[in-house]
Amino acid sequence: MRDYVREGAVAVDFTMGNGHDTLWLSEAVGEKGKVYAFDIQTQARDNTSALLESKGVPKNYTLILDSHDKVKNYVTEGIDVGVFNFGFLPGGDKNITTKRETSLAAVEAAVQLLNDNGALLIAIYPGHEEGRIEGELIEEQLSRLDVFGYTVAKFRLVNASTAPYFFIVEHNPKN
Repeated sequence: MRDYVREGAVAVDFTMGNGHDTLWLSEAVGEKGKVYAFDIQTQARDNTSALLESKGVPKNYTLILDSHDKVKNYVTEGIDVGVFNFGFLPGGDKNITTKRETSLAAVEAAVQLLNDNGALLIAIYPGHEEGRIEGELIEEQLSRLDVFGYTVAKFRLVNASTAPYFFIVEHNPKN
């Protein structure tokens, strides 16, 4: 993702979690960039806020306590990079996971917001039933993107069926 995250970029962490991706994005886009981070759990927002403050990153971020599928209510400009880590909050309640309905809507919104030459990184965790189904549905959704407008790649260990895997979605400029 380093090729897409540059000084002044607009980035979205669609699943804030404990804030590690938000921190990396915030440092990478610098003072002139913007980072929006979403989570539905107060614990995630509080953990992320504490991490960002402890690292002294520029206040170029907005932490949003709302579902990632509501991204267009908060982000009105195009985005250069988006990151999804589906599943549950590390160290949190494993019964609270991302859900396919909101995840599919969030991915669709992210694709629509993606600037030319922008990219999304989507991490899928199939080790639990909702994660497995979520991954299958997201793959189906991404497979329908126009091949001339988007490049979609999947990276997965073939000998570990429950290991996390990734999609990268690149938005190709129109000629």
